[in-house]
Amino acid sequence: MTVMISLTALLLFPQAYLRSFAYAGVAVPVLAGLFSLIVLPALLALLGHRVNALTLWKRSVAPPGEGVWHRIAILVMRRPVPVATGAVAVLLLLGAPFLGVRLTQPDDRVLPPGADGRVVGDILRDEFSSAETGALSVVTTGGDALSDAEVDGYAATLAALPGVSRVDAATGTYCGEGIAAQFGCEPGQLVLGPESAPRYAGFRAGDDTYLSVVPEVEPLSPEGEDLVHAVRAADAPAPVLVTGTAAGLVDVNDSLFSRLPLALGIIAVITVVLLFLMFGSVVIPAKAIVLNLLSLSATFGAMVWIFQDGHLSGVLDFTATGGLAAAMPILMFCIAFGLSMDYEVFLLSRIKEEHDNGADDVTAVAVGLERTGRIVTAAAVLIAVVFLSFALGRVSFIKMFGLGLTLAVLMDAFLIRGTLVPAFMRLAGRWNWWSPAPLRRIHQRWGIGESVDLDGPAVAVAGAEAGQGIVKPLPVQRREISPVGELVLLDERGSSRQAERPPSERLPQRDRIIRVWESGGFPEERQSSGLREHPDLHRDDTAHAGELLAVGRDQYLRIPD
Repeated sequence: MTVMISLTALLLFPQAYLRSFAYAGVAVPVLAGLFSLIVLPALLALLGHRVNALTLWKRSVAPPGEGVWHRIAILVMRRPVPVATGAVAVLLLLGAPFLGVRLTQPDDRVLPPGADGRVVGDILRDEFSSAETGALSVVTTGGDALSDAEVDGYAATLAALPGVSRVDAATGTYCGEGIAAQFGCEPGQLVLGPESAPRYAGFRAGDDTYLSVVPEVEPLSPEGEDLVHAVRAADAPAPVLVTGTAAGLVDVNDSLFSRLPLALGIIAVITVVLLFLMFGSVVIPAKAIVLNLLSLSATFGAMVWIFQDGHLSGVLDFTATGGLAAAMPILMFCIAFGLSMDYEVFLLSRIKEEHDNGADDVTAVAVGLERTGRIVTAAAVLIAVVFLSFALGRVSFIKMFGLGLTLAVLMDAFLIRGTLVPAFMRLAGRWNWWSPAPLRRIHQRWGIGESVDLDGPAVAVAGAEAGQGIVKPLPVQRREISPVGELVLLDERGSSRQAERPPSERLPQRDRIIRVWESGGFPEERQSSGLREHPDLHRDDTAHAGELLAVGRDQYLRIPD
């Protein structure tokens, strides 16, 4: 959901390639959700216990107070201020180069040095002094045809602008400051008349006139952008349109940045609303957005340091051009923000669950971090491997895309989750879950969440021996004995209340394993003789309380000591 929300904002931009990411960003999560809810349960039902048939090794599940992530959280929460200060300082240090970011358009230099297009581009830059390929095309549109005097005056005005090498028009070639010293002419002076070459006749077509402004400066540079603005602002005898390499850069940047505030606002508002509906707090959404922005700023700062300034260019085999491809930071932001918020929601859901079950803030954060530790770590490493494969490409902005997203995912999964999240929640304390009274009433009515009332009616699994997994309510009793073919999940007191929470959400505990029934029937007498240990199972096995498993054709249940 969070990834889909972030990528949907790309629909606001006019560039087709950004819109394509938005379409994919909506389609992929929707299809993944449908497959998870429809196809995956069907496959698991077909496989049954055979789903674990190819298990290579068995691992024990550490109790919630003994895991690595639990110890990290406790260590951080003992000294939240120094840890948070150090982590924020590291992120700000990494993000500092982003203050000098310069956005540009890719050219042939994004290719490796041996590529044919790159070789031709290098020759043009090195052996030809006039930037012919970067010339600005100025076309008059509408109105009556311009006279030669009007064209002459306009061409002279353009030639006198800073950064112009020369201007070619229907009335001849005009000297610019780029060739003034070489040819001993004044900027704006006519140096070649229209009778000197037949090509000048091609600068007129009907009532329209075309002028070529050859720049002295690099087109894809701040000076090239300044020249575009100067040409467009110059007095013209008729409406004009300006295009070219530098003009394309200016127009692309304008189209991106004019829509960027709206896109960021939509992402922020939807994210805040979603997090509020899930957790009923106005502090949690604000904290999540601030931490994500810190993480992404550090990522973009590192990208500026590497790809714009050229550090590590030898190691990564690319040519720095002094800027970043304009659309890439926006695309990377939307993807990385959605992924990091996804991890944030997953972690906060477990913390909120512990808090709702009566745990204090420190315990809730530590247990929540431990319970999500392996899953989030594995997911982050897997997706980082996928992104890292892009860094092996030969196009520089694809390298930046892969390396940047890899750094963003790993930084969020380890640095943010391991330090800033527990430190912030320890400092905020009970204010983590605060919201104004009117918003609390909205959350009580419209909020979404995963909490379950453990004092409500118990749940039994009917038809468990057949693997049907049909759920129906049963009264809470001590040592509940159910009819044949049904299973009552027992907790440490022998009651079925433990079945209230799905096995995947229970705290891992050190268990003993007892037989619940044998295939072929359960004794009708209400006695405990039907509950006995199985010799093929070990007393030191660990699992989630209430986990159902099979040995042979018999069904068993893990319950805590």
